[in-house]
Amino acid sequence: MSMLLGVGVLTTITVFYLGKKGWQALHKAVGITPGVLTYHDPQAPITLTDMTWQNLTLNNKHLSVLADSQLRQLQRIDHKVATYQGYQQHLQAQNITPAITEQQFVLDKLLHTRLAEMLASHYHLAGVNGGADATTSTDITSDKGTTNDRGVTNDKGAEAGQLLQAALNNIDSRLDELLEQVDSQHLQDLRVMKNYIDSHNAP
Repeated sequence: MSMLLGVGVLTTITVFYLGKKGWQALHKAVGITPGVLTYHDPQAPITLTDMTWQNLTLNNKHLSVLADSQLRQLQRIDHKVATYQGYQQHLQAQNITPAITEQQFVLDKLLHTRLAEMLASHYHLAGVNGGADATTSTDITSDKGTTNDRGVTNDKGAEAGQLLQAALNNIDSRLDELLEQVDSQHLQDLRVMKNYIDSHNAP
């Protein structure tokens, strides 16, 4: 009898726990925080005050001229870097020091040096097309296109945007490849462990 009662209590607690988690997941999916009446539209444009960085160190001034899609892409890149850093820390906790590959070295340089430089250059040129500098610039029309009082054409600003987007896509792609390698390594470790267990289960 006591066993049935214990099973009943355990079942009730499990159902309550799973129900609560499901309810919270439903709220999260529609952008509502349980206990808070403010609705947050997940499709609403992201603001710099909403952005938090786990690994990247970026200048908010340089981010102020980016499109919403680029800000979201930078957030995804930062999240992927955090995931990879977590894997590296896991290895260090096991006293494993993996060799740094050329791919990892180049990506690290892109993330922590080149990205900030590209964002600064893009900010300088994008200001011509409506950023901070555009409000104080006087546009002059010539046969070579629209220029401002610094002599920078709008075409340069557009090209800067395209080059920055290509760089972000490149970094994103490199991170995906690196994380794919991490997943493959985890899978290989599991296969090795299974083979080890199977070999010791043989009669």
